Amino acid sequence: MMRILMIDDDRKLCRLVADYLEPMGYALDAAHNGPDGLRLFQKGEYQAVILDVMLPQMDGFAVLKELRRESDIPVLMLTARGEETDRIVGLEMGADDYLPKTFSSRELLARLRAVTRRCQLTESRSSAEAAAEQTLRFAELEIEQASRTVRLHGELLTLTPLEYDLLAALANAAGRVLSRDRLLEAVSGRNYDVFDRSIDVHISSLRRKLGDNPREPRFIQTVRTAGYMFIAPPL
Repeated sequence: MMRILMIDDDRKLCRLVADYLEPMGYALDAAHNGPDGLRLFQKGEYQAVILDVMLPQMDGFAVLKELRRESDIPVLMLTARGEETDRIVGLEMGADDYLPKTFSSRELLARLRAVTRRCQLTESRSSAEAAAEQTLRFAELEIEQASRTVRLHGELLTLTPLEYDLLAALANAAGRVLSRDRLLEAVSGRNYDVFDRSIDVHISSLRRKLGDNPREPRFIQTVRTAGYMFIAPPL
């Protein structure tokens, strides 16, 4: 069940909302003032907060400010007054939506589903973007850094761990020459039995697997007396 925290001093309303939401797949915890609500929030794993503006000890805006210091959790604010100023202030402070306390149960459920859905979509998009940043693409070559896999024309290549690390180091520095010493640094700390000139042997093996001709390279170019450079521009 999706866990919701409701911070509202109207105990009867909290019970009514809990009773309505439970069959819909929501488990609701309630706090009846701001400090108690923040303490509950810090102890639990919640997917959304329903927050009243008019609270004893600490108003809803102050609670919202504290919540936003710690979390991007969806916050649906409630107000008895329904004034436009309150709505504007709350939204500018980071509330995701607003409802007057004359709301119907169906409207509350619809708004709650909307704010949690937006949050889930944002999280999914962020995860996808982060994964994309971990994937290097060069024409028909894809280097998935999170899984340490390489595909050429969609086919998975079988690389040794050292070959993969050399390729990743070169690809992340595309357009820049990396000396043998710099490549040795890039693969250091992995207990590889590798030294200066053995880099050439591993690069040669890597080229064969990439189908790369040293005389007319598509990916790895030898720069005489300097080292190697990855020449394919990223997509």
